[in-house]
Amino acid sequence: MEEADTIMTAPETNVYAGIDTHQNTNHVGIINEVGKKLGDREFPTTSTGYRALLDFILTFGAIIAIGIEGTASYGAGITAYLRTHNITVKEVIRPNRQTRRGGKSDPIDAYSAAKTVAADADDLPVPKLLGGTVDGIRMLLKARTTAVKARTAATTQIIHFLTTAPATIREQYAGLTGDDLHAALLGTRPAAGDHLGIALHRLARRIEFLADEIDTAHAQLDALTKDVAPALAAAKGIGAISAAKLLVTAGENPERITSKAAFAALCGTSPLQASSGKTNRHRLNRGGDRQANSALYDIVKVRMSYDLRTKEYVARRTAEGKSKKEIMRCLKRYVADEVYSLITNPPAVPAIDDLRPLRQSKKMSLKTVAEHFGTWAITISRLERGLARNDEFVDEYRKYLLETV
Repeated sequence: MEEADTIMTAPETNVYAGIDTHQNTNHVGIINEVGKKLGDREFPTTSTGYRALLDFILTFGAIIAIGIEGTASYGAGITAYLRTHNITVKEVIRPNRQTRRGGKSDPIDAYSAAKTVAADADDLPVPKLLGGTVDGIRMLLKARTTAVKARTAATTQIIHFLTTAPATIREQYAGLTGDDLHAALLGTRPAAGDHLGIALHRLARRIEFLADEIDTAHAQLDALTKDVAPALAAAKGIGAISAAKLLVTAGENPERITSKAAFAALCGTSPLQASSGKTNRHRLNRGGDRQANSALYDIVKVRMSYDLRTKEYVARRTAEGKSKKEIMRCLKRYVADEVYSLITNPPAVPAIDDLRPLRQSKKMSLKTVAEHFGTWAITISRLERGLARNDEFVDEYRKYLLETV
C-alpha cells in the first residue's frame, strides 16, 4: 500500500505595517517579524482607498499591529477605519531630523513607522478615538476658545481707537468700561462719514454677537460634560470649561491611559528627574497637554479660595516653608489623580432631585434651612439645583428634612 502524499503548507506570515499619512494620500509599508521589507504602496484617503489599503496589507499575512503617524490629524480617518476592523493601531511620533540622515520619502517614513511599531508595540500610545461625544466637546470647546479670543481682540481695538480718538470722543465715553461701554457704542447711530463711529459701533456689535455665542457654547458644554462624566462635573471647583478640557485630554477611550502617573504626565503635572552626581532633585514638567494643565490650575485656584480641606493643606505647607507656586504644583498633582479616578472609575453621584420637593412639602424656606445649618440660602439653592456638590452635606440635609415634622 502506497503512503499518501503529505502536502506541506507554509505557516502564515505575521506582519507589521506603517502608514505615512497626508491630506489626500496614505502610504503604507509592510515588514515581517524580522524586519524584512515586504512591500509598499500609496492609497487615496477615501472609503475605497481605506478598504484597498487594508486588503493590500492582508495579502502579505496576518496583521500584528499597524503604526500610524498623525492619528489625530491626517491619519484620523484611516485610524478609525482600522479600529472598526479590530486592528491594533498604535500612534507613531514623526521621526526627528537626526533619524532622517538616510533621507526622507513616503516609503521611507512608512517603513520607519512599521519598524517602530514592531520594536515598541507595547510602549507606543493607543490613539484617541474620534467621532464620539467627547470629540464633539472638543469641537465646541475650540469654537468657544476662538470666540473668546475674537472678543478680546475686538475689545482691545475699541480701547485703542478711543485712546487715539479726538478729545471730544474720549470725553464722551470717559468712565465707561466693559459692558457699559459696549452698550453705549451699540446705541450710537454714526453718520456715513464718521469712520471712527462706524468702526466702534461695528466692534461693539461684534462683541455682542460673540458674547451670545460664548454663552451658548458654555451652556452646551455644561450639559454635555454632565451627561458624559457626571461625577467629574459635580466635583468641587470643576466648572464646565475645566471639565471639558480634561475630558478632551483623556479622550473617548480613557482606558488607554494606564495609571494616575500616566495621566499626570499627560497633563504636565508630574515632576521630572533632574539629578546629577550628588544632586538629587526634580524640575517642573513643561510638557504635556497645556490645556489640561491650565484646567488643573483653575481648579486649584478655586479650591484654595473656597474648599476648607485645601485651605488647611495650604496653611500646613506654608508653615513648612513651601512657596505658593510649590504648593499649587503639589495640589495640581493631587487634583490630576482625583480627576483620573473620576473619569476612569467614576463613583455614583447621589441624587438630589428629592431635596427641593421635600423641603417645600415641609413648608420650609431656604432661609430657614440656611439658618439651621449656619450657611447662606444661595448655598442651599445651588445644592438643590445641582450647581454645587457636597455629598456629606446632602446626607445631613436630607436627614434633617425627613426628621422635621
